[in-house]
Amino acid sequence: MLRRHFLASGTALLGAPAFAQSLPTGPVRLVVGFPPGGGADALARVVADKLTTLWKQQVIVDNRAGASSTLAADHVAQQAADGSVLFLSTINSHALAPAVQPRLRYHPERDFAPIVLLGVTPNLLIAPTTGPQRSVKEVVAQCKAKPGQVTFGSAGPGTIQHFAIEKFKLLAGVDALHVPYKGSGPLLTDLIGGQIQYTFETMTAATPHLKNGRVMALAQTRARRSKAHPDVPTMQEQGYAEFETMNWYGLSAPARTPAALVQRINRDINAVLALADVREKFDGFGVEDGGGTPEQYAQFTRNEIAKWARVARDAKVTIDS
Repeated sequence: MLRRHFLASGTALLGAPAFAQSLPTGPVRLVVGFPPGGGADALARVVADKLTTLWKQQVIVDNRAGASSTLAADHVAQQAADGSVLFLSTINSHALAPAVQPRLRYHPERDFAPIVLLGVTPNLLIAPTTGPQRSVKEVVAQCKAKPGQVTFGSAGPGTIQHFAIEKFKLLAGVDALHVPYKGSGPLLTDLIGGQIQYTFETMTAATPHLKNGRVMALAQTRARRSKAHPDVPTMQEQGYAEFETMNWYGLSAPARTPAALVQRINRDINAVLALADVREKFDGFGVEDGGGTPEQYAQFTRNEIAKWARVARDAKVTIDS
């Protein structure tokens, strides 16, 4: 409903006069905790491009990769609360890391002002097109035949890909080798090159490589199929009724950012999300269900923190496994 509400007004809002709360006069940095080439970076660049047009000032994507986005989050938490620095908050920085890293220097609720949820996307179990396996059943059989030898890459310890691997191992009753990378970009490079065999990659990052035929998708991980890949069966459809993982992206600012400024950015982002070309790009990435108020994003984050803390305990996810 929210996207439909803004559809008629989105283009008009892009040409509307500024809201009462002024933005910084200089460039705005949109910090991303992963390197170029991954799903978070792709979404950030769509948003930054539209905000540059809307605000008539440059919004720069600042990639600060490392430690599953926690280094970037820690950096943003210490920046001025004036709108000059924004953060592409993700499930990694704001829900998974707190579940497995109790000594983080920041807390997602204490040190950030939530602005808006950009969207939710499944993971895809993908493999090089040269691989012989074509279903989850065949992957499980391969893992059982070679325990601890079949390789699954992730974008880093404690990321959603890592959680998905551990949940897969738990539910399928198999052992597999977790290979962590510093982001989806290098992970996908090695997957395509055959250095690793599988990954539960975010749909956002995997989709371009599926379209050009470099990888194949064996399963997706939300309970219902994404409209971006309607022909790819879910893990639940392939016999794993309890398997559901997803990635999500949002926009946050340092804590103590004025409420009026948060509201202004929220309204602008909702207008951007309603634009037809943005909806088309997000749909292509498999990113759905975005938009809403800062309060809704705050509650969503709170629920995710509790949810993934439980998953970490049940699946025994650790950042050094």
